[in-house]
Amino acid sequence: MARAEDTSSKAGWLAKILEPLLTKIDATVSGAIDRQPFRRDPGTVAAVRRLLLMFEAFYDPEVRGFERLPAEGPFIIVGNHSGGAESVDLWPFFARWVDERGPGAPFYSLTYNLVFGVPGLGRLLRNLGFVPASHENGAKALARGEPLLVFPGGDEEVFRPWLRRNQIDLGGRMGFISLAIRERVVVVPMTIHGTHESTFVLTRGRRLARLTGLDRLRVKVFPLIWNIPFGVTPAFVPTLQLPAKITVEIGEPLDWQRFAPEHAHDPDVLRSCYNEITTKMQTTLDRLVAEHPYPVLTRLFDVARRGTGPLLRMFGR
Repeated sequence: MARAEDTSSKAGWLAKILEPLLTKIDATVSGAIDRQPFRRDPGTVAAVRRLLLMFEAFYDPEVRGFERLPAEGPFIIVGNHSGGAESVDLWPFFARWVDERGPGAPFYSLTYNLVFGVPGLGRLLRNLGFVPASHENGAKALARGEPLLVFPGGDEEVFRPWLRRNQIDLGGRMGFISLAIRERVVVVPMTIHGTHESTFVLTRGRRLARLTGLDRLRVKVFPLIWNIPFGVTPAFVPTLQLPAKITVEIGEPLDWQRFAPEHAHDPDVLRSCYNEITTKMQTTLDRLVAEHPYPVLTRLFDVARRGTGPLLRMFGR
């Protein structure tokens, strides 16, 4: 009991100090996510696609199974989330989507609400088709007839410790299943390997999030990473990403339309669907790990074999 009281006291002390800052951040984020989210701009999409040539020179991403995606929406793509604060797991799919279907072909991605409070970044994200994560925005995207990309694991999965880098961890979050059943759309699993090798996450820092009062911003983690070159730092301190071979595999669509809309909140149905998709994604991830057990070394050896030309082109040389 004494330990619990001590923890509560510390949490109150730290939270009180940070309260003015957290209140301001909360107001900024709340105002940002209340704005019209669907502002995708093909011109911005095309410009960012050109910038991703530098990304491709660094990571050499490979996207497999793109032909398995339905020819048109609506449908839901479910990915595993990896890579820490500078996560790059979305960009290989983004680039392939634009290459295959053009910058005017929309898909929307539910995105961490906090980033929409960063000046300038929120507008850019909206122009790229990223919208604040909520069931309402997900339903609106599907109602528009558009594909929807979600990373259900969110901050829990993207900041899972490096030693768990080869595990699918959607955190037991099943909102996307309810959405798919209610809206009568197929779900496409997308398994990503390599991005969690580029950053060394040490701990999610759940206790630190409580002690600092970050949980009031709906932030449940305060991760610590091994930062290159600064050593142990919070995840929001910029770090040098390591080049790693990224492999993305799009799986066969899962048709949960056999369930009636009233099953959207049936715990047995949700658990069955959750186990189905996570098992398929883990099986795929295990295979990708066996193929490239050391993505950083794979990428470095490939650069050594092919020469430094691709990396030099990244800097326009």
